[in-house]
Amino acid sequence: MARWLSFFAEYNFTVEYKPGKQNVLADALSRRPDYELAHLTYLESPLYELIRKANAEDDDLAGLVEALSASNKAVELTARQRSRLHRYSVVEGLLYYQVDGGDEPRIVIPNDEDLRHRVLYEAHDTPRSGDLGREKTYTSVARNFWWAHMYKWVRKYVQTCETCQRVKPPPLAFAPLMSLPVPADCWRSVSMDFIFELPADARGHTGILVFVCRLS
Repeated sequence: MARWLSFFAEYNFTVEYKPGKQNVLADALSRRPDYELAHLTYLESPLYELIRKANAEDDDLAGLVEALSASNKAVELTARQRSRLHRYSVVEGLLYYQVDGGDEPRIVIPNDEDLRHRVLYEAHDTPRSGDLGREKTYTSVARNFWWAHMYKWVRKYVQTCETCQRVKPPPLAFAPLMSLPVPADCWRSVSMDFIFELPADARGHTGILVFVCRLS
């Protein structure tokens, strides 16, 4: 609630009540249609083409792509790249990396900050993504893509998502319930409570102040 109040504080507006029968627009938007869609429209994302271009501009990844694509395997690679070359593969110009032996190969994302944010945007912010939380967003990204320290990127991206910060409740940490110490004597420790808005008595009093001895 506090987040929404902070959001609406930027606007000058007046809230007016409208009966449900007159609020036809909101009622129509809330209904689930029972008919089948005549057609579906999908937006093609240029993400894969952006990854191919970024691979060609990345010195390390370009060498791996060339080494895996060349027939003579004469491309110069570092010792670390040679030791992990068996985990890489190239399919349709995209470089894939297999984290473990039993895992499916994933598309390698170059060390390009804008491109990595684009991947996270596709997995988190688009209408078909639904602003998933940290773990679900990471699972969605890690299913198809890979780069070093990807979990940290996902965590930071979700933490800075304005929509998530506004609509998702924060985790609540409740303090443990603690019992009060038992008093040694009567009326040494008392509890009090106020009761208001009662029917007025003969003197016009509408409230009661109650004292309770915690021992007796």
